[in-house]
Amino acid sequence: MKNATFRQLKTFETVARRLSFSRAAEELCLTQPAVSAQIKQLEEHVGLVLIEQLGKKLYLTPAGHEMLEQARGIIEQFRIAETAMARMRESAGGRLKVGLISAGSYFIPETIAAFSKSHAAVDLEMHVSNREEVLRQLDQNAIDLAIMIGGSQDTSHVNAAFAQHAFVLACSPTHPLLASASLSLQDLTKENFITRERGSDTRRVMDEVFAGKIESLANALEIASTETIKHAVMAGMGISFVSAQTITLELKAGLIDVLDVVDFPVVESWCVVHRRDKNLTTAAAAFKAFLLECGTAHSAPLSDPALT
Repeated sequence: MKNATFRQLKTFETVARRLSFSRAAEELCLTQPAVSAQIKQLEEHVGLVLIEQLGKKLYLTPAGHEMLEQARGIIEQFRIAETAMARMRESAGGRLKVGLISAGSYFIPETIAAFSKSHAAVDLEMHVSNREEVLRQLDQNAIDLAIMIGGSQDTSHVNAAFAQHAFVLACSPTHPLLASASLSLQDLTKENFITRERGSDTRRVMDEVFAGKIESLANALEIASTETIKHAVMAGMGISFVSAQTITLELKAGLIDVLDVVDFPVVESWCVVHRRDKNLTTAAAAFKAFLLECGTAHSAPLSDPALT
């Protein structure tokens, strides 16, 4: 039975319904010998006679009645699958899995809401983690698209920038260095720093910016949670290299301030990334196109006076 084909089941269902090889052949646009051959092959796979001819009439055997019920169930499942695939092709529907670095969780929900208004058939699943984990998920095909800062350096990945992204040095509103303008990074060598963990996009950019200017951070405290870092900064525990998008509300509320440092803010790009050999679904292609066209409108602007 495991070697039976869908074509054989479809042919059998037609013959069983019409109780005629000739009428079944006409409906299936086959020759009568071809129909008879399909039924014979199916009976050989099953090991039972399914249709018997008594006189000039065809009759289903008990095995034939059981096979007819099962065949119709299988044919119906194929019809449902075909309809679902057609719906996905026509409406860009289906499930879409996106990996997102944690900084993106401060603006991507708004982007998703805007996308969903015109793509209601897409069931979007979001996985938030650090850069290292998001890239691992991408390589293991656990996600369709990745959203991160600066894109991937892996040549097997495709990067597409869709918005700018700023990094600043955040501090408590009572920090004494707020009174100083045009600070250099060397002026901060003795300050207490609160940093993201290695493997995160924020830490990667910070290490690149600090390279050759600040070789070691005084009393650096490494924390994997952006929210915890913000609370530590507000409490006066130190300064932190953070995504400007993550502190928008705190800046407006006066709970966090930004140091005036030369060459800051540091501006990078938000990128949507996927594997070069990945066949993007209609939903994935639609979301990528939406980000490239409208992503800037939903990311935090760089024109905030506190960032310039």
